[in-house]
Amino acid sequence: MNENEIKDVTEEFEQSLQKDGNEKYVLRLYITGITPKSTQAIHNIRKICEENLKGRYELEVIDIYQQPVLAKDEQIIAAPTLIKKLPLPLRRLIGDMSDKERILVGLDLRSKS
Repeated sequence: MNENEIKDVTEEFEQSLQKDGNEKYVLRLYITGITPKSTQAIHNIRKICEENLKGRYELEVIDIYQQPVLAKDEQIIAAPTLIKKLPLPLRRLIGDMSDKERILVGLDLRSKS
């Protein structure tokens, strides 16, 4: 890496640290049918998003039974799985989304304590 490349990477990193918190979140929640665990995951993630990202998130719920190709493309091995596509970095969270603190940390909305 030459000096100009290092400078560009450093500037990009500093800009990302100074974001004003208005970036749009693109989320995908992979579920397995309308099971109690899937229903709870949908409810939990919608509640978290409405409380913390109101008006600046897009949540797509994908049933892997109905769209197995999408699950295969994303290499989903367990469900429910939430994938944060944007803002980067990409993150994967598995479970019923009931641990609000873990979800907020995973979405980069709260730092680890």
